[in-house]
Amino acid sequence: MRTFGKFKQLRGEAGDLISGRGEEATGTSILSTKMHIAVEGCSHGELDTIYNSISRLEEIHGFKVDLLLCCGDFQSVRNEQDLKCMACPVKYMEMHDFYRYHSGEKTAPVLTIFIGGNHEASNYLQEFPYGGWVAPNIYYLGYAGVIRVGGLRIGGLSGIYKGPDYLKGHYEKSPYSEDSKRSVYHVRNLEVFRLKQLSGDHDIFMSHDWPRGVYHHGPKDRLMQMKKHFRSEIQNTTLGSRAAEDLLKKLCPKHWFSGHLHVKFPAVIHHKDASSGRSKVTKFLALDKCLPRREFLQVLEISGSNEPVELSYDAEWLTVLRLTNHLLSVLPNTVYMPGPGSSERYQFTPTVEEIEETMKLMDGNLRIQNNFTATAETYNHSRGKPRMEMVQMPSSRLNPQTTTLCDRLNIDDPMALLLGEKKRSVMSPKVNQPQSRLNDSELNVTLETSKMSNTPDEDVLSDDDNTDIVMEMKLSDSPSKPEGSLEFVLSPIRRDSSTSSESSQPIASSPLHSGGERRPGLMLSRPKAGNGSGTSPTQCDSSSASSSLSESEGSPHRSPHLKRTNEDQERFVPFSQPSSSSPVSSTNGKKMKKFKRRNEAIYSSTEEDA
Repeated sequence: MRTFGKFKQLRGEAGDLISGRGEEATGTSILSTKMHIAVEGCSHGELDTIYNSISRLEEIHGFKVDLLLCCGDFQSVRNEQDLKCMACPVKYMEMHDFYRYHSGEKTAPVLTIFIGGNHEASNYLQEFPYGGWVAPNIYYLGYAGVIRVGGLRIGGLSGIYKGPDYLKGHYEKSPYSEDSKRSVYHVRNLEVFRLKQLSGDHDIFMSHDWPRGVYHHGPKDRLMQMKKHFRSEIQNTTLGSRAAEDLLKKLCPKHWFSGHLHVKFPAVIHHKDASSGRSKVTKFLALDKCLPRREFLQVLEISGSNEPVELSYDAEWLTVLRLTNHLLSVLPNTVYMPGPGSSERYQFTPTVEEIEETMKLMDGNLRIQNNFTATAETYNHSRGKPRMEMVQMPSSRLNPQTTTLCDRLNIDDPMALLLGEKKRSVMSPKVNQPQSRLNDSELNVTLETSKMSNTPDEDVLSDDDNTDIVMEMKLSDSPSKPEGSLEFVLSPIRRDSSTSSESSQPIASSPLHSGGERRPGLMLSRPKAGNGSGTSPTQCDSSSASSSLSESEGSPHRSPHLKRTNEDQERFVPFSQPSSSSPVSSTNGKKMKKFKRRNEAIYSSTEEDA
């Protein structure tokens, strides 16, 4: 074992490189502990609601949430100019809550990590291509990133997948055109290529849009009932991100969290390494947007270590950034990543020696410093609601956090290159065009819009904004539950009229109903016994596992998404045995909404923008 101060490296029997932080080797093992991690779907700038929801859960159940993970559409909007850079119609542009946390008026009560989605202050996030603090205690992972928190390895990929932009460089800068305002958040092949170089185990991975095909590993019939306009794409396996699908198969993380499609959906994916024969399981969970009566928040207990809950860089990821710096492009031209058909290096999984060099550049210290610095003025709410028609987009600028990291690692800041403020750190070698040994069919999928997977840039918006809020959580990984069951993924809380909120024991679940009676407490639903009644452990019984919570503790309101009959429940398909769904009837087809999948938003009065 090689030890570099607080950094350890171990090459296991399979040759995987596993990196972590710890003290000097003492011969004692690190004690395992449980971290309470809150996961949020689409934040949409509602930080006060999210943090208040977490505080309420802590108060009721007597635990402390250690970490909040947000799966995109975070909306780190500091001022009117940032808001103008967000891909959203003017009528839906709202400052929301972030600017108060940026200014220091408020402080995030929970360490928060987020990835970008398709509704962001893109000009601000472009200051952090490799991640950084957007406000005190709020950290952005960058275009893609991997960090360590409390012994957990957490990675993420920002943005959504769009085939025509996938092979381009990061050429966008503010002020944006209407096209570049949207292409700026489209995933690029560079970040996916970099993530594929990683080895070892991954505890958590986040993406905004879902991995393509993940719905075949969960209750997809129920999903198609709730989101009828996705039926044909689900049946054809074209809904979702092909890039995220590739990463899911390559990284096989223990947990994968997503947002974007505004619906809660659990799945369990089984992997088997063809070379080693080792089996892995990924527990996937998508959550809704932060709105009343939506299942947008869940708390899970995940095994970590006794290391402090603070952010550290992942040495292997930093090394990959160094080794692939020459592949960075800031041009709108097509850029291919090197492969078996090229004459240059195409495998960048770092060696021990290459990681040693990274550690020397970082002076043996991987801790992420709390070096947040404001680079723009914060919105003054005393001036009233801004007239967005009169606001101009700002010019792009550099961020000192990114400059410091790039100087340390001798890598390029894409924005510095775009602004002409810095020359390339290293001469970029010519990247050969793909040879015959490359998979041309995959390239065609990327370039031909008729074949590419679909991730809607925009869904739809509505004006519903105040009723009760659904919150869910998981208290423990019960050893009695099988590793590959949906109940292992989810144990939601619910209201019960016969028990007080202080009770620590779970109660038997029963179907929710709307009504005027007051339900004082939030309790865990108990997994149903396998006696033929109810749902099986591989099924998701939303109607008996969810409830709503108003800040005023008023009457519960059942989500319309949860109004399912017993006949509906019987149509659940276990994730382990996906079956084909019946074709869409002509009657249903007439009622289905029509959507555009490109850069034009479609809005209605029944849903809200993804």
